[in-house]
Amino acid sequence: MPFKNLKPSHLRALTLAIAGFGLISWVALKRGILPPLSLTPMTCPPDETLHVPPTRAENSQRLITQLLPSNFDTSKISILIEKSKHRLTLYYNQKPIKSYPVVFGDPQGDKRREGDRKTPEGIFRIQDKYPHPSWSKFLWLDYPNAQSQCKHQQSKQQGEIPPFSGIGGEVGIHGVPTGQDSLVENRTHWTLGCPALKNKDVDEIYNVVKVGTIVEIIP
Repeated sequence: MPFKNLKPSHLRALTLAIAGFGLISWVALKRGILPPLSLTPMTCPPDETLHVPPTRAENSQRLITQLLPSNFDTSKISILIEKSKHRLTLYYNQKPIKSYPVVFGDPQGDKRREGDRKTPEGIFRIQDKYPHPSWSKFLWLDYPNAQSQCKHQQSKQQGEIPPFSGIGGEVGIHGVPTGQDSLVENRTHWTLGCPALKNKDVDEIYNVVKVGTIVEIIP
């Protein structure tokens, strides 16, 4: 039926439906649910590297505040997470200061989509930090960033993940349920992809990092 013969009420409903579909499509594309409308093969730049991994774990029994300089500059603090070594190391001015044991969800491979339980690799920043009712503290990372989005869309183009997969989010460094430090001690990978520390360790780190602190995650 030609549009000119539609009743005004039907025309308004059609206009709203088209606008609604466009809005939903835009939101889905922004969240990585829809693949990009391009047939050009996507190539993502390689992940940057900022830290030199320590030759050994800096497993000091001293508090991190005792290892850092007095009146330390929080902008010089950064974090390196090595998934294969189950190790999180806090750096000051690019020098390793103290290491902590850490576990994940599935430690093998980079995160590509929501629900794969993998921990994303690359350079991230802490975008928020707050107490958590179940896991002591939460250091919320800015995943997905531009590099994560690129790798996600590239995986869709290459058929490695379903075309309508979401990219996921809410990835952060946190603790364990109260009294469950054994999850870390036994290297039990129990999260949905977040790095998890013993509560005393995440509490210690929480007190010296800030919003904007760099977190590098490598295989």
